[in-house]
Amino acid sequence: MSLGCVILIAAIGNSAHAQSAGDTVMSLGWAHVAPQTGSDPVMVTSIGGVPTNVEVPGSSVGALSFDTAGIQSEHYLTDHIGVALLGGFPMRTKLEGRGTLAGYGVLGDARTWSPELLLRYHFGDPESRIRPFAGAGISYTWYTDARITNSAFIAQTFGPGGSATVDASSSWSPVVQVGLDYRISKHWSVGALVGYMPSDTNVTVRGRTAQGLEIVNQTKVRLRPIITFVGVSYRF
Repeated sequence: MSLGCVILIAAIGNSAHAQSAGDTVMSLGWAHVAPQTGSDPVMVTSIGGVPTNVEVPGSSVGALSFDTAGIQSEHYLTDHIGVALLGGFPMRTKLEGRGTLAGYGVLGDARTWSPELLLRYHFGDPESRIRPFAGAGISYTWYTDARITNSAFIAQTFGPGGSATVDASSSWSPVVQVGLDYRISKHWSVGALVGYMPSDTNVTVRGRTAQGLEIVNQTKVRLRPIITFVGVSYRF
């Protein structure tokens, strides 16, 4: 029997029950991350260790949207106020070339970790079947296993036989969100939320020509994703 059938049967057979102080709610579902993105122009900051700070005219990069499995846990401090921790399976954020770099397509990617901690206010009575909420908090974002995957970009930028590595800086960011929960039984509910997280990262590409000359490129990427989450919840 599918999870959807179980939830439907529970909804028919049970009335709404309160989400109230002391409860903990666990949710599993689907998250869509849509960066509202762009970047500063790419700067060649050094060649062979000598500072240059030369702008690559018309250059820009941006991040692509992705989907992942999401999980959240919320503990109700009172009948209306809860503390929520959200996360998801760390998918790869892909960076694509834009402007004069658009012809390359995807330049590289990095695995993204971005847990969120929020304080939420739930409107309505604890016994209400539908409870909207609003929340605000913080997120810490960091990246692992970053890589340049576009061989044409490497060859054009650092010459035939060249190589490149990349890293992205971590950052703290504010988070805001709104959503609602629909209770279908004593323990089960479904819900959805939309959040916004204005975050930036400094991307540094270190290339090396076949002759061993190091060339360093840098840019600041504005990610600022809109995050949508839809999930099924269980109240303990």
